[in-house]
Amino acid sequence: MNKDVSKILVTEEEIDAITTKLANQITEDYKNSDKPLIMVIILKGSINFASDLMRKIPLPLSIEFMKVSSYGAGTKQSGEIKVQLDLHTDNLKDYDILIIEDIVDSGRTLARLTQLLRGRCAESVKTCTLLDKPSRREVEFVPDYCGREIPDEFVVGYGLDYAEKYRNLPYIGVLDPKVYS
Repeated sequence: MNKDVSKILVTEEEIDAITTKLANQITEDYKNSDKPLIMVIILKGSINFASDLMRKIPLPLSIEFMKVSSYGAGTKQSGEIKVQLDLHTDNLKDYDILIIEDIVDSGRTLARLTQLLRGRCAESVKTCTLLDKPSRREVEFVPDYCGREIPDEFVVGYGLDYAEKYRNLPYIGVLDPKVYS
């Protein structure tokens, strides 16, 4: 797998520093909340990031999983989301929700998911992403917590995949275009 990566964009050490920084920010922001915190982990790519992040947050929290995708004709995103795996409850009244995502690209999916969960009456809904590609944004969306902005390159590793491969790389690397062209 390593031979398919043209360069390492974020090292293991940098990932550790990013998760520590984000965990400290989240802890500071939620430490005085009297509402239960639920981390909503977006599958599949966010699992590594969420696992490392939650271990560094010394607050009571619970986790839920969602699997969502944009859908439309071909590869074009429609702006709508298809929920393939949903939360166990529709009533999020009196909960603080923190959506954990691996990467924000167009922003469409996370913007719509945020709107969906706000519509379920959550006390608050915030977003946390490991990586952000603001140059690819198609809608107005800024994550509340962002680990690192990256250039418009195809990245894999640390949960991110191409054709369900490369998720287990311990770093984030740029996939050589010859692999997917």
